[in-house]
Amino acid sequence: MSRRDPAAFAEFVAARSAALHRSAYLMVGERQLAQDLLQEALTKTYVAWPTLRDPARAEAYTRKVITTTAISWYRRKSWQERPSDTIPERSTEESAAGMADDQARRDWVWAALQALPPRQRAAVVLRYYEDLTEAQTAAAMGCAVGTVKSQVHAALATLRTTLDSHGGEHLELLPHDLMAVTR
Repeated sequence: MSRRDPAAFAEFVAARSAALHRSAYLMVGERQLAQDLLQEALTKTYVAWPTLRDPARAEAYTRKVITTTAISWYRRKSWQERPSDTIPERSTEESAAGMADDQARRDWVWAALQALPPRQRAAVVLRYYEDLTEAQTAAAMGCAVGTVKSQVHAALATLRTTLDSHGGEHLELLPHDLMAVTR
């Protein structure tokens, strides 16, 4: 592909942006930031579009851009603290209490995932949430398969320790494959 084909790129964006946004969201943990990350990744993909040898590999290229950009954002000092405009609401109804407990468990698992170092989180998101192979994850992260294995191993050890410290009660909220390896 030697020319920029705006129609082909627009078709790619329309078909894959929802899945790519989900990956970005899982990596950064905030919708607006995920939208910014996806926008930056799509911009870089559009610039590289004429040089991509195989348009079918555009998604892999974009995932790699998302991953490397998210990791580089985490290295910035200002990234560590972010304000939140969401205030949790409390309910007195019994059914609402049950829903609040479920939400609290989801929030807890989300916090455990977000507490992982950026490269470990990226490896876990790509391997277990996006269901990529080790080789695909390595390509997206721009590293060796062995690095993916070690990052995933360290992340799972951290998640196991965290889950065990809470009695393992939140395991059911993890993706099935991730749940199986953290037991």
